[in-house]
Amino acid sequence: MSDLPSDAELEEITGSAAPAQAEVALGECLLSEALLAEAPVPAEAKLALIKAIAGAGFRRIGITNLLDPERHAQFADAEVVLRGATRRPGLILQAQCPDLLAVRRALVAQDGGWGPDEVVFSITATEADESWSHLTEMVALARGQFTLCGIVGAAFDEVTEPATVLAAAERLAELGITRIAIADGSGVATPPRVRDLIGWLHGGLPTASFAARFADRRGTAIANTLAAIEAGLTQADTALGGAGGFCATEDLAAALEAMGLGTGLDPAALRRAGRAAEQALGRSLHSRVLRLDEAASPA
Repeated sequence: MSDLPSDAELEEITGSAAPAQAEVALGECLLSEALLAEAPVPAEAKLALIKAIAGAGFRRIGITNLLDPERHAQFADAEVVLRGATRRPGLILQAQCPDLLAVRRALVAQDGGWGPDEVVFSITATEADESWSHLTEMVALARGQFTLCGIVGAAFDEVTEPATVLAAAERLAELGITRIAIADGSGVATPPRVRDLIGWLHGGLPTASFAARFADRRGTAIANTLAAIEAGLTQADTALGGAGGFCATEDLAAALEAMGLGTGLDPAALRRAGRAAEQALGRSLHSRVLRLDEAASPA
């Protein structure tokens, strides 16, 4: 017996049924962000995970983070991972770029023929002008060289108004950033607030491509992501097993499948990738789908 919500329960969670024929593209963030909370993983294991994740059918994979390697050992092998990562038509490889040095490293990798397809910049919705000035420098260096993606953090904090999030998204769009993830890192969002904010964003910036990015710190990531999809989003960022506090990729994919929404992912290959992630990290993660598989297997 599955403990995944039924179609009727999913309707109740989100407030109404999601569009019947929608397709939702999931972006995998385990290797670019969730590893910040983990002990370093060997580059060989990361490359094997990228291959497994790509084999499950993902279109977008965050494969590394160009944080200072002296301060963040989890990503000290970023160039090795970029060089060795699986590449194929239609697969977008992302790298996080937190500062100007990171952008320069991405450009060096590109000059060598093994750079990322996309670079990702982060800003909180209430960030000061000085941070925006730094971001503007980074974007100017990267513009025309990579596809640019942005993350608006703290989008659902109590002090953050929808108009403030919209203003941040508009500033990103003015900088030429084409894909904008709306993030709830603290897990305080609720489905009604999600639907309200997505409405603001669609109304104020209809040409932008938005993605849902919800932490599961209060067990609400799937409900909030489904609310965002019901409000019109067709992209979501997740991490295998819910690593790093993200919404668990396997569980969201299973919920979407139960609703008749395609993700383009192979469920069996996705579960194999989830188990490979657990093996690489040396511990069980938080995917209910994987735990149900274990419970259903003969002892």
